[in-house]
Amino acid sequence: MPELPEAEVVARQIRTRLLGAQVTDVWIGRQDIVREGYDTLSWYRGATLHSVDRYGKSVALAFVNHRTDRYMVAELGMTGLLLFRSTPTKHPQHVHVRLSFKGGGEPELRYWNPRRFGRLSLLDKAGLDQYRSRRFGLDPLAASQHDFVRGLQEHRGRLKSLLMHQQIIAGIGNIYANEILFRAGLHPNRQVSQLSVSKVKQLHAITREVLEEAIVCGGSSVRDFFAPDGTEGQYKRRHLVYGKEGESCPNRCGEVIRRLQAERSSFFCRRCQPLRQQRT
Repeated sequence: MPELPEAEVVARQIRTRLLGAQVTDVWIGRQDIVREGYDTLSWYRGATLHSVDRYGKSVALAFVNHRTDRYMVAELGMTGLLLFRSTPTKHPQHVHVRLSFKGGGEPELRYWNPRRFGRLSLLDKAGLDQYRSRRFGLDPLAASQHDFVRGLQEHRGRLKSLLMHQQIIAGIGNIYANEILFRAGLHPNRQVSQLSVSKVKQLHAITREVLEEAIVCGGSSVRDFFAPDGTEGQYKRRHLVYGKEGESCPNRCGEVIRRLQAERSSFFCRRCQPLRQQRT
């Protein structure tokens, strides 16, 4: 499932190849792939792509046409990809949207999503602001240490669940939550209320470190993720605990990586990530 690093890689590639290009045509194969704004589709023909941003796990394309702005937000969901036309596409029947361009480095951008958990939203500025406020909490790469600490301490519950709660911290999913917590030495089921301010500050630094490393590596291609140009993310080669059940702890503590099954599988070392009750 694409998470923040993968969405950031997608945004950067599109920005590099298509910024300033003009839309010549928009094709949508399934009307239900558009969450809202389908009736504004014709506006995008002739529009120029002037910026590409990432919000959580979503990629937002900003267009200008007739001196007005509109946005196309692509939710990657569990299996969604944005791909250039030159990228080989498995099961092309799952390409649901095609944007044709002129004046850019690519003639076409495609939205491929076999399971269709993600959608497109076609929005004006007010709609985008509402969409962002409704769906996304703090961006862990942009949030200050102070805001990150406050954002977590305002909530109660298990640490991993809160890290993955998109309305609290946007963009972290199961892969990176596991990796972050291992590096921080924190059990997935640790209660946030048990953590000291200094420990949450350390968690903030490690969160940024893991996500930034993953972006440099092109994300993690664990199952279906490919960047728009078809390259696979290599951060999967650096995973310390995700998917490593039964393997020796990379800290060489003598334990093996164990798996906790809850809403999503958690991978952890019980020695390096003890479920302590005292505040640390």
